[in-house]
Amino acid sequence: MLLFDNLTRRRGARTVLDRVAFEARPGRVTAFLGPNGAGKSSALRTLLGLDATDDGRALVNGAPYRRLREPLRVVGSMLDGSGAHRSRRARDHLLWIARAGGIPRRRVDEALQQVGLADAARMRVGQFSLGMGQRLGLAAALLGDPEALVLDEPVNGLDPEGIRWMRGLLREHADRGGTVLLSSHLMSEVADVADDLAVIAGGRIVARGTLGEVTAGHPTLEEAFFALTDGRGERR
Repeated sequence: MLLFDNLTRRRGARTVLDRVAFEARPGRVTAFLGPNGAGKSSALRTLLGLDATDDGRALVNGAPYRRLREPLRVVGSMLDGSGAHRSRRARDHLLWIARAGGIPRRRVDEALQQVGLADAARMRVGQFSLGMGQRLGLAAALLGDPEALVLDEPVNGLDPEGIRWMRGLLREHADRGGTVLLSSHLMSEVADVADDLAVIAGGRIVARGTLGEVTAGHPTLEEAFFALTDGRGERR
């Protein structure tokens, strides 16, 4: 269970997150939607202990991320691509993460195989395409065989085949009882994979519920999204 409980974050006089409240549950794919600058990345960073909160809570299985004893086995995350240095080889990047997280070395090759990068294991990250970088980031998220996946724009840079593959991977994870929380700008992909939605605009949650509940009265998710957000991004 991933829980945002009246999460509030400020930067100076500006409120970036204003009492954000929703949850991502096991066995479900939850999509976190909003315009650029609406607060999605800030909320995810707070959940993962990278940013502080001014009020409210962001919890993983009832505890702050920083208090998890083996965080990589509980939550696998991908923010801003792979996070790997361009000069590092893909396998070495994952070995470093595995060593730091107390994860067996065998998981490195298993994760590379799982994301389709086994043949590129010894390539330097600087030689990767954008899509390959996304796959490497996902491999890092999968290393600990975590209960939950938190992914920011996971299909960015993937070709149609890669997007279809990603959709299947996320659906499979949820169907096995895992939790998936993802942000995306691709409404058609979200509509194909998401069970639940949380929509944020101007730092506030403007809709949450099942896909059917959020899109009720609108012909498509895209139409519902524009009606709910009305072009609002992060409040200045």
